[in-house]
Amino acid sequence: MGANGDAGGQSVVVVGAGIAGLTAAALLARAGQPVTLLEAHHQSGGCAGTFRRGPYTFDVGATQVAGLEPGGSHARLFAHLGIALPAAIPLDPACVVDLGDGQPPVRLWRDPARWREERQRQFPGSEPFWQLCSRLHQANWRFAARDPVLPPRNGWDLAQLLGAVGADTLASSLVSSASVADLLRLSGCGADRRLRHFLDLQLRLYSQEPADRTAALYGATVLAMAQAPQGLWHLQGSMQTLSQALEAALTAAGGRLLLRHRLCGLRRCGAHNWHLWGERGGNGRFQLEAADVVLAIPPQTLPALLGDGLPAGYRRRLQHLPDPSGALVFYGAVERARLPAATPAHLQTAWDDPGSLFLSVSSDGDGRAPLGEATVIASVFTAARPWFSQEPHAYNAAKAKVRQGILLGLERALGIGAEAWRHQELATPRGFARWTGRPFGFVGGLGQRPSSFGPFGLASRTPLAGLWLCGDAIHPGEGTAGVTLSALMACRQLLQRRGMELKLEGG
Repeated sequence: MGANGDAGGQSVVVVGAGIAGLTAAALLARAGQPVTLLEAHHQSGGCAGTFRRGPYTFDVGATQVAGLEPGGSHARLFAHLGIALPAAIPLDPACVVDLGDGQPPVRLWRDPARWREERQRQFPGSEPFWQLCSRLHQANWRFAARDPVLPPRNGWDLAQLLGAVGADTLASSLVSSASVADLLRLSGCGADRRLRHFLDLQLRLYSQEPADRTAALYGATVLAMAQAPQGLWHLQGSMQTLSQALEAALTAAGGRLLLRHRLCGLRRCGAHNWHLWGERGGNGRFQLEAADVVLAIPPQTLPALLGDGLPAGYRRRLQHLPDPSGALVFYGAVERARLPAATPAHLQTAWDDPGSLFLSVSSDGDGRAPLGEATVIASVFTAARPWFSQEPHAYNAAKAKVRQGILLGLERALGIGAEAWRHQELATPRGFARWTGRPFGFVGGLGQRPSSFGPFGLASRTPLAGLWLCGDAIHPGEGTAGVTLSALMACRQLLQRRGMELKLEGG
């Protein structure tokens, strides 16, 4: 078993110390289970982690958080774990969206009344669409607060699902196979091209899909998350504060986090245990045994990890999953005086080459840059696999072309010329693959299509007893709030199998 091996018994190994893995490990440790959390990188956080360049701190991927409000997923989790929420301020506006059509940008105000006035001014006649989305969102919110299990795979799962269903859930299920574009047509707003452009840009951020390929039930909620009583939040310091708080909760509950431990394989060991092995610190090996394994890593990794131990039908399903997106991300730093007055923390701007840009700008004194300076992060989605098939010369040329395109987009959006940058670098899917260990540097889950959302998605309960999934490929999907709920769901299933109940206040 190696120097740091476990003897199995009732122990649990969680793999991947992103927000989902940290949440699962902390919850299980809080429930009294012996937990070991493995992370291949030298720090936790995954796509919600950070890195430093001199005096600048950059959020790797995620730059905003949902679920910190009372009743939100992070608020419920942190109260259950007995730790304080990290310092954060609500984003208002949550985002400013420039559609590139010469008209004023759209501001997603936190106040619902102010947002209603904004959207009516920007998209006249669209209120039937927004009201339909609002009704679906309210039903979704009440349903999610009851902690359903989706999709169900046994009688207990089904009982949890049925216990979360209300009359409004049954009504909203009528559009379970519809897209957001279908909601536009149902509400008589299908001909509004400007509204459709806005929806395509916004939904791409949260579902990786445009309006005609985003599940209506998922899209209705993400389109409403910027407004109170929910909202989006900017963390003081960096996104890493979320991971650090969860690390502290895990340690306080008796769990352990092993960094630079990369899982290479796992197999059934006898009737009840799992045997895991991998690389430690780049030049060593480790072996562990556990009764249960929670994988908070992309499900596309399972065929390689399990080999012929993976059932053939499940293998085929995993191998036919659609590719998530990759990302091209520009990390820069600039004098704050170079920015336009009252620059918002988050902007989205239509752009052709390399694509629409999502911009995150640090606030003075938020810990990401020295006073008087700002970090600027610009990201754009890309197909991930092609970046791995290029020869060095072609790769460098493609990377230089992307950098130039993003710099031109930033000059248009913020008026910052190429000479003004105090720091600049570009990450491609290759960089994300090295940082996160995700196949091809995928940065999201499976894409929230009608055919893969909710009851049609991948279950946290796998066909192999004692093997569980959580993260952005599992219901309810992407974002730190979503993966937190996926971890809660997997932990509830695991503990029920051990004769225990896990319930958070407010659920």
